[in-house]
Amino acid sequence: MISSDEIDRRIGKPVGWTAANFAILKRGVASAAETSSIMAAAAARAALDAARWEAKDLDVIVGACGVMEQAIPGTAPLIQRRLGLGASGIPAFDINATCLSFLVALDIVSLGFAAGHWRKAMIASADIASAALNFEDPEASVIFGDGAAAIAVETVESNSDILAYRLETYGDGAEYCQLEAGGTRLRPHENLEHFLAHSRFQMDGPGVFMAAAKRFPRFASRLLKSCDLTPGDIDLVVPHQASAAALEHLRRVFPIGDDRIVDIFADHGNQIATSLPSALHAAITSGRLKRGDIAFLVGTAAGISLGGAIIRY
Repeated sequence: MISSDEIDRRIGKPVGWTAANFAILKRGVASAAETSSIMAAAAARAALDAARWEAKDLDVIVGACGVMEQAIPGTAPLIQRRLGLGASGIPAFDINATCLSFLVALDIVSLGFAAGHWRKAMIASADIASAALNFEDPEASVIFGDGAAAIAVETVESNSDILAYRLETYGDGAEYCQLEAGGTRLRPHENLEHFLAHSRFQMDGPGVFMAAAKRFPRFASRLLKSCDLTPGDIDLVVPHQASAAALEHLRRVFPIGDDRIVDIFADHGNQIATSLPSALHAAITSGRLKRGDIAFLVGTAAGISLGGAIIRY
Protein backbone atom coordinates (compact mmCIF):
# COMPACT_ATOMS: atom_id res chain seq x y z
CA MET A 1 0.00 0.00 0.00
CA ILE A 2 1.31 3.44 -0.89
CA SER A 3 -0.05 6.80 0.22
CA SER A 4 -0.76 9.76 -2.01
CA ASP A 5 1.79 11.74 0.03
CA GLU A 6 4.47 9.31 -1.11
CA ILE A 7 3.27 9.65 -4.70
CA ASP A 8 3.58 13.43 -4.32
CA ARG A 9 7.20 13.08 -3.23
CA ARG A 10 7.95 10.82 -6.20
CA ILE A 11 6.49 13.21 -8.76
CA GLY A 12 7.86 16.36 -7.19
CA LYS A 13 4.54 17.81 -6.04
CA PRO A 14 3.76 19.36 -2.64
CA VAL A 15 2.55 16.81 -0.12
CA GLY A 16 -1.25 16.71 -0.29
CA TRP A 17 -1.41 17.65 -3.97
CA THR A 18 -2.67 14.26 -5.24
CA ALA A 19 -5.26 13.92 -2.46
CA ALA A 20 -6.53 17.45 -3.06
CA ASN A 21 -6.74 17.13 -6.84
CA PHE A 22 -7.84 13.51 -7.27
CA ALA A 23 -9.51 12.59 -3.93
CA ILE A 24 -7.37 9.50 -3.44
CA LEU A 25 -5.49 8.78 -0.20
CA LYS A 26 -3.83 5.41 -0.81
CA ARG A 27 -3.74 2.47 -3.18
CA GLY A 28 -2.21 -1.00 -3.44
CA VAL A 29 1.09 -1.55 -5.21
CA ALA A 30 2.25 -5.04 -6.14
CA SER A 31 5.75 -6.11 -5.19
CA ALA A 32 8.33 -7.01 -7.82
CA ALA A 33 7.78 -10.69 -6.95
CA GLU A 34 4.03 -10.59 -7.57
CA THR A 35 2.38 -11.29 -10.90
CA SER A 36 -1.23 -11.06 -12.02
CA SER A 37 -1.71 -14.83 -11.82
CA ILE A 38 -0.16 -15.00 -8.32
CA MET A 39 -2.52 -12.30 -7.08
CA ALA A 40 -5.56 -13.73 -8.91
CA ALA A 41 -4.89 -17.23 -7.58
CA ALA A 42 -4.67 -15.90 -4.01
CA ALA A 43 -8.01 -14.13 -4.48
CA ALA A 44 -9.48 -17.30 -6.00
CA ARG A 45 -8.37 -19.38 -3.02
CA ALA A 46 -10.07 -16.92 -0.68
CA ALA A 47 -13.25 -17.16 -2.78
CA LEU A 48 -13.07 -20.97 -2.69
CA ASP A 49 -12.74 -20.88 1.10
CA ALA A 50 -15.71 -18.52 1.40
CA ALA A 51 -17.81 -20.83 -0.81
CA ARG A 52 -16.51 -23.93 1.00
CA TRP A 53 -15.44 -25.45 -2.30
CA GLU A 54 -12.36 -27.37 -3.33
CA ALA A 55 -10.48 -26.16 -6.39
CA LYS A 56 -11.27 -29.47 -8.11
CA ASP A 57 -14.99 -28.65 -7.83
CA LEU A 58 -14.70 -25.90 -10.44
CA ASP A 59 -16.12 -26.43 -13.92
CA VAL A 60 -14.50 -23.34 -15.45
CA ILE A 61 -11.98 -20.63 -14.60
CA VAL A 62 -12.35 -17.24 -16.26
CA GLY A 63 -9.58 -14.67 -16.14
CA ALA A 64 -11.14 -11.19 -16.15
CA CYS A 65 -8.10 -8.93 -16.05
CA GLY A 66 -7.81 -5.55 -17.69
CA VAL A 67 -4.27 -6.36 -18.82
CA MET A 68 -2.97 -9.89 -19.27
CA GLU A 69 0.11 -11.11 -17.43
CA GLN A 70 1.70 -11.91 -20.78
CA ALA A 71 0.54 -11.98 -24.37
CA ILE A 72 0.47 -15.79 -24.68
CA PRO A 73 -0.85 -17.85 -22.98
CA GLY A 74 -3.78 -16.10 -21.36
CA THR A 75 -3.81 -15.40 -17.63
CA ALA A 76 -6.51 -17.98 -16.83
CA PRO A 77 -4.32 -21.04 -17.60
CA LEU A 78 -1.65 -19.56 -15.32
CA ILE A 79 -4.26 -19.12 -12.57
CA GLN A 80 -5.42 -22.70 -13.14
CA ARG A 81 -1.87 -24.00 -12.69
CA ARG A 82 -1.31 -21.95 -9.53
CA LEU A 83 -4.49 -23.47 -8.09
CA GLY A 84 -2.95 -26.92 -8.54
CA LEU A 85 -5.24 -27.73 -11.46
CA GLY A 86 -2.69 -27.68 -14.27
CA ALA A 87 -3.36 -31.31 -15.21
CA SER A 88 -7.12 -31.20 -14.62
CA GLY A 89 -8.45 -30.27 -18.06
CA ILE A 90 -10.83 -27.75 -16.45
CA PRO A 91 -11.46 -25.09 -19.12
CA ALA A 92 -9.67 -21.81 -18.40
CA PHE A 93 -9.88 -18.75 -20.64
CA ASP A 94 -9.73 -14.98 -20.53
CA ILE A 95 -12.36 -12.32 -21.13
CA ASN A 96 -10.94 -8.88 -21.85
CA ALA A 97 -12.99 -5.70 -21.90
CA THR A 98 -10.41 -3.66 -19.95
CA CYS A 99 -12.16 -2.16 -16.90
CA LEU A 100 -15.40 -4.03 -17.67
CA SER A 101 -13.78 -7.48 -17.97
CA PHE A 102 -15.39 -8.77 -14.76
CA LEU A 103 -18.85 -7.62 -15.79
CA VAL A 104 -18.60 -9.22 -19.23
CA ALA A 105 -17.21 -12.41 -17.69
CA LEU A 106 -20.17 -12.59 -15.31
CA ASP A 107 -22.54 -12.39 -18.28
CA ILE A 108 -20.64 -15.08 -20.22
CA VAL A 109 -20.63 -17.38 -17.19
CA SER A 110 -24.38 -16.90 -16.74
CA LEU A 111 -24.90 -17.85 -20.38
CA GLY A 112 -22.75 -20.94 -19.86
CA PHE A 113 -24.88 -21.88 -16.87
CA ALA A 114 -28.05 -21.45 -18.91
CA ALA A 115 -26.64 -23.66 -21.66
CA GLY A 116 -25.76 -26.36 -19.15
CA HIS A 117 -22.02 -26.13 -19.76
CA TRP A 118 -21.00 -25.44 -16.15
CA ARG A 119 -22.40 -25.36 -12.62
CA LYS A 120 -19.50 -23.87 -10.66
CA ALA A 121 -17.29 -21.10 -11.99
CA MET A 122 -14.44 -18.95 -10.75
CA ILE A 123 -14.07 -15.42 -12.11
CA ALA A 124 -10.74 -13.87 -11.11
CA SER A 125 -9.52 -10.35 -11.80
CA ALA A 126 -6.04 -9.02 -11.08
CA ASP A 127 -4.37 -5.91 -12.39
CA ILE A 128 -0.95 -4.42 -11.80
CA ALA A 129 -1.41 -0.92 -13.12
CA SER A 130 1.91 0.19 -11.63
CA ALA A 131 3.75 -1.91 -14.22
CA ALA A 132 3.04 0.59 -16.99
CA LEU A 133 2.29 3.97 -15.41
CA ASN A 134 4.07 7.11 -16.49
CA PHE A 135 4.23 9.41 -13.46
CA GLU A 136 5.42 12.26 -15.65
CA ASP A 137 1.73 12.41 -16.60
CA PRO A 138 -0.15 12.62 -13.25
CA GLU A 139 -3.58 12.59 -14.91
CA ALA A 140 -2.84 9.13 -16.33
CA SER A 141 -1.05 7.65 -13.33
CA VAL A 142 -1.77 8.83 -9.79
CA ILE A 143 -5.34 7.48 -9.53
CA PHE A 144 -4.47 3.86 -10.32
CA GLY A 145 -3.93 1.04 -7.85
CA ASP A 146 -2.98 -2.63 -8.00
CA GLY A 147 -5.18 -5.41 -6.68
CA ALA A 148 -7.01 -8.68 -7.18
CA ALA A 149 -10.50 -9.99 -6.51
CA ALA A 150 -12.37 -13.18 -7.35
CA ILE A 151 -15.87 -14.57 -7.02
CA ALA A 152 -17.12 -18.14 -6.94
CA VAL A 153 -20.39 -18.40 -8.87
CA GLU A 154 -22.80 -21.35 -8.85
CA THR A 155 -25.98 -22.06 -10.74
CA VAL A 156 -28.56 -23.02 -8.12
CA GLU A 157 -32.29 -22.92 -7.66
CA SER A 158 -32.64 -19.61 -5.83
CA ASN A 159 -33.91 -16.08 -6.25
CA SER A 160 -30.48 -14.83 -7.39
CA ASP A 161 -30.55 -13.68 -10.98
CA ILE A 162 -29.21 -11.27 -13.58
CA LEU A 163 -32.27 -9.16 -14.31
CA ALA A 164 -30.71 -7.07 -17.08
CA TYR A 165 -27.37 -6.64 -18.82
CA ARG A 166 -26.13 -4.12 -21.35
CA LEU A 167 -22.83 -3.27 -23.02
CA GLU A 168 -22.31 -0.36 -25.42
CA THR A 169 -19.04 0.47 -27.20
CA TYR A 170 -18.09 3.66 -29.01
CA GLY A 171 -14.83 2.94 -30.83
CA ASP A 172 -14.47 6.55 -31.97
CA GLY A 173 -13.02 7.18 -28.51
CA ALA A 174 -10.50 4.34 -28.60
CA GLU A 175 -7.50 6.68 -28.40
CA TYR A 176 -8.59 8.17 -25.05
CA CYS A 177 -7.14 5.19 -23.12
CA GLN A 178 -4.43 3.05 -24.64
CA LEU A 179 -1.31 1.01 -24.05
CA GLU A 180 -0.02 0.58 -27.57
CA ALA A 181 2.95 -1.77 -27.12
CA GLY A 182 2.60 -5.45 -26.32
CA GLY A 183 0.30 -6.49 -29.14
CA THR A 184 0.89 -7.12 -32.83
CA ARG A 185 0.90 -3.57 -34.21
CA LEU A 186 4.15 -2.30 -32.70
CA ARG A 187 7.00 -4.72 -33.32
CA PRO A 188 10.10 -4.46 -31.13
CA HIS A 189 12.42 -6.08 -33.69
CA GLU A 190 11.57 -3.35 -36.20
CA ASN A 191 11.95 -0.32 -33.93
CA LEU A 192 12.77 -1.07 -30.31
CA GLU A 193 13.01 2.59 -29.32
CA HIS A 194 9.52 3.29 -30.69
CA PHE A 195 8.18 0.15 -29.01
CA LEU A 196 9.56 1.16 -25.60
CA ALA A 197 8.28 4.71 -25.99
CA HIS A 198 4.73 3.34 -26.29
CA SER A 199 4.97 0.76 -23.51
CA ARG A 200 3.45 3.11 -20.90
CA PHE A 201 -0.26 3.68 -20.37
CA GLN A 202 -1.67 6.83 -21.96
CA MET A 203 -4.97 8.45 -21.01
CA ASP A 204 -6.84 11.59 -21.92
CA GLY A 205 -8.71 11.91 -18.63
CA PRO A 206 -11.07 14.73 -19.63
CA GLY A 207 -11.75 13.03 -22.96
CA VAL A 208 -12.65 9.74 -21.27
CA PHE A 209 -14.88 11.47 -18.74
CA MET A 210 -16.77 13.51 -21.33
CA ALA A 211 -17.22 10.56 -23.72
CA ALA A 212 -18.69 8.40 -20.97
CA ALA A 213 -20.58 11.05 -19.01
CA LYS A 214 -22.60 12.38 -21.95
CA ARG A 215 -23.82 8.87 -22.79
CA PHE A 216 -24.29 7.46 -19.31
CA PRO A 217 -27.74 8.87 -18.42
CA ARG A 218 -29.32 7.40 -21.56
CA PHE A 219 -27.41 4.14 -21.07
CA ALA A 220 -28.63 3.77 -17.50
CA SER A 221 -32.18 4.64 -18.50
CA ARG A 222 -32.23 2.00 -21.25
CA LEU A 223 -30.84 -0.65 -18.91
CA LEU A 224 -33.39 0.07 -16.18
CA LYS A 225 -36.23 0.18 -18.69
CA SER A 226 -35.26 -3.25 -20.03
CA CYS A 227 -36.26 -4.81 -16.70
CA ASP A 228 -39.03 -2.34 -15.77
CA LEU A 229 -37.17 -0.81 -12.83
CA THR A 230 -36.51 2.76 -11.70
CA PRO A 231 -33.54 4.15 -9.75
CA GLY A 232 -35.68 3.96 -6.64
CA ASP A 233 -35.92 0.19 -7.02
CA ILE A 234 -32.15 -0.22 -6.75
CA ASP A 235 -30.94 -1.15 -3.28
CA LEU A 236 -27.25 -0.60 -4.00
CA VAL A 237 -25.17 0.77 -6.88
CA VAL A 238 -21.80 -1.01 -7.20
CA PRO A 239 -19.66 0.96 -9.64
CA HIS A 240 -16.27 0.60 -11.24
CA GLN A 241 -14.10 3.03 -9.29
CA ALA A 242 -13.00 5.01 -12.33
CA SER A 243 -12.27 8.32 -10.61
CA ALA A 244 -13.69 10.66 -8.00
CA ALA A 245 -15.21 12.75 -10.79
CA ALA A 246 -16.87 9.70 -12.34
CA LEU A 247 -18.37 8.67 -9.01
CA GLU A 248 -19.67 12.19 -8.43
CA HIS A 249 -21.29 12.14 -11.88
CA LEU A 250 -22.91 8.82 -10.97
CA ARG A 251 -24.36 10.41 -7.84
CA ARG A 252 -25.92 13.18 -9.93
CA VAL A 253 -27.44 10.70 -12.40
CA PHE A 254 -28.60 8.42 -9.56
CA PRO A 255 -29.65 10.78 -6.74
CA ILE A 256 -30.48 7.92 -4.38
CA GLY A 257 -28.16 8.84 -1.51
CA ASP A 258 -24.52 8.11 -0.72
CA ASP A 259 -25.51 5.21 1.51
CA ARG A 260 -26.70 3.34 -1.59
CA ILE A 261 -23.56 3.87 -3.70
CA VAL A 262 -20.37 1.91 -2.99
CA ASP A 263 -17.38 4.26 -3.04
CA ILE A 264 -14.00 2.75 -2.13
CA PHE A 265 -11.98 4.96 -4.46
CA ALA A 266 -10.10 6.92 -1.78
CA ASP A 267 -8.50 3.75 -0.39
CA HIS A 268 -8.18 1.68 -3.58
CA GLY A 269 -8.01 3.97 -6.57
CA ASN A 270 -8.88 2.74 -10.04
CA GLN A 271 -7.86 -0.93 -10.10
CA ILE A 272 -8.85 -1.40 -13.75
CA ALA A 273 -10.87 -4.64 -14.08
CA THR A 274 -10.41 -5.41 -10.39
CA SER A 275 -12.36 -2.30 -9.35
CA LEU A 276 -15.84 -3.75 -9.83
CA PRO A 277 -15.32 -7.08 -8.03
CA SER A 278 -13.41 -5.25 -5.27
CA ALA A 279 -16.37 -2.92 -4.77
CA LEU A 280 -18.75 -5.90 -4.88
CA HIS A 281 -16.66 -7.71 -2.26
CA ALA A 282 -16.69 -4.62 -0.05
CA ALA A 283 -20.47 -4.38 -0.40
CA ILE A 284 -21.02 -8.04 0.54
CA THR A 285 -18.53 -8.30 3.41
CA SER A 286 -19.72 -5.02 4.98
CA GLY A 287 -23.33 -6.21 4.91
CA ARG A 288 -24.44 -3.39 2.62
CA LEU A 289 -25.52 -5.94 -0.01
CA LYS A 290 -27.79 -8.62 1.38
CA ARG A 291 -29.48 -11.64 -0.15
CA GLY A 292 -32.52 -10.59 -2.11
CA ASP A 293 -31.25 -7.04 -2.67
CA ILE A 294 -31.23 -5.57 -6.18
CA ALA A 295 -27.82 -4.21 -7.16
CA PHE A 296 -26.75 -2.18 -10.16
CA LEU A 297 -23.20 -3.13 -11.27
CA VAL A 298 -21.95 -0.46 -13.63
CA GLY A 299 -18.82 0.98 -15.17
CA THR A 300 -16.92 2.29 -18.14
CA ALA A 301 -13.88 1.00 -19.98
CA ALA A 302 -11.36 1.86 -22.64
CA GLY A 303 -12.94 1.52 -25.99
CA ILE A 304 -14.94 3.60 -24.99
CA SER A 305 -17.45 1.17 -23.46
CA LEU A 306 -20.27 1.47 -20.95
CA GLY A 307 -21.52 -1.63 -19.21
CA GLY A 308 -24.04 -2.53 -16.55
CA ALA A 309 -25.88 -5.42 -14.98
CA ILE A 310 -28.83 -5.35 -12.62
CA ILE A 311 -28.74 -8.38 -10.38
CA ARG A 312 -30.84 -9.78 -7.59
CA TYR A 313 -28.24 -10.90 -5.08
